[in-house]
Amino acid sequence: MKKWYCKTGLPVLFSCVTFSAAEAQLTLTGQLRTRTEYRDGQGAPLPRGAKPAFFTSQRSRLSAGYETYRLKFGLTVQDVRVWGQDVSTINRTTTQDNNGFMLHEAWAEILLTDTSSKNSSFSLKLGRQELVYDDVRLLGNLDWLQQARRHDAALLKFNSGKWMAHAGIAFNQNKENASGTIYNSTAPGYAANTNGGTAYKSMQFLYAGRKLAGGNTSFLFFADQFSKYHMDNTVKVFDTGAWSRFTTGLYFTNTFKKFNLTASAYYQFGKNANGQKLSGELLSLTGQYALTRKFSAGIGYDYTSGGNSGTTSRAFDPLYGTPHKFWGYMDYFYVASGFGNKGLHDAYIKTRYKATEKLFLTADAHVFNSASKVLAADNVNTLDKYLGTEVDMIAAYTLTPVIGFEAGYSHFFGTSTLTSPNVKNVVNGKSNSNWAYVSINIKPTFLVK
Repeated sequence: MKKWYCKTGLPVLFSCVTFSAAEAQLTLTGQLRTRTEYRDGQGAPLPRGAKPAFFTSQRSRLSAGYETYRLKFGLTVQDVRVWGQDVSTINRTTTQDNNGFMLHEAWAEILLTDTSSKNSSFSLKLGRQELVYDDVRLLGNLDWLQQARRHDAALLKFNSGKWMAHAGIAFNQNKENASGTIYNSTAPGYAANTNGGTAYKSMQFLYAGRKLAGGNTSFLFFADQFSKYHMDNTVKVFDTGAWSRFTTGLYFTNTFKKFNLTASAYYQFGKNANGQKLSGELLSLTGQYALTRKFSAGIGYDYTSGGNSGTTSRAFDPLYGTPHKFWGYMDYFYVASGFGNKGLHDAYIKTRYKATEKLFLTADAHVFNSASKVLAADNVNTLDKYLGTEVDMIAAYTLTPVIGFEAGYSHFFGTSTLTSPNVKNVVNGKSNSNWAYVSINIKPTFLVK
């Protein structure tokens, strides 16, 4: 039996669909997320005398999902803008930088085994997709950023009971070439990755995980390649071939009654995007205890190596994750604003209070130190490794399952080391920085059939 379902007021692409009621399911959802921000040193301290910024950004999304026998399909289009970016009478985008409309996801997942098998599955997922694994420290969708993160990749997925194994591969090119495979990672419109680094030319990874009673444990081996290049005066000229970087390690999280323990350890080697030999580590340990039914508190410590050892770089790069979640909400470290590849010691306290079923509050504090020595402006003398302390506070309220409100305030107590030429390099930088935001997130479901 075939049914027709038509919905007025939606884009023509989704206004009328046909499906088999017995076998197929179609969903259509939306999102409108506004975030009004006050920035007085977000990302890096401002110079003294510089005025704070104030603006509202907006993400508008429309997502469609379709599932039938041995096939899943997903499509997400989005537009990311700042209010007032386009004057009210404009009829087209005036510059490339202002074009915030894009295809965020477009993938199909082919089930290679029969879907009637409930204990295991084997599938191939192709196209533009998010990669979200574990605590999103190394691989995540970076949902905090309005444009978020996605990959053009192929993913082979196997799941059986408590076990899972995924293998992924991607190979990027700027266009359909007549010959050669040189990839210009800095071409117009090709932004760097979230950590401020170069976009990869290709990548491959293997992920294996197992569900635990109150969490999961996993193994990751990730390889990414970067286009070789040489400098012609000040111009980067790309060459044939690529430098390969490898990242491997283990992740563990589990809840034991009222106590949650999370630990991870990763090692990075090979060559970085500049062709430099690489040897770096990431170590993390966090414990969170539920003191009452409503209040929990915990402590943690993160270490990422940095600096150089002879001609070898010790700077660990946390790949393509969600750094906003881990190293302070003001995004001073491992985001687009670099800090000299110094590595990081981050000791922190995190608390969470569930005031009501709809309202929760969090308060965190981080103490940051450089993991390697910091040279002064003369490149001879050394500076104290203490970079500063950050305090983050958030209040989130769920009005309905569709409508949510969130407000946050962060304060960074910086040091002269933080603003020094070999770290943030801010001349006459402020010692105190502030950031505040209010976000409204609306996620309606238009169709589930």
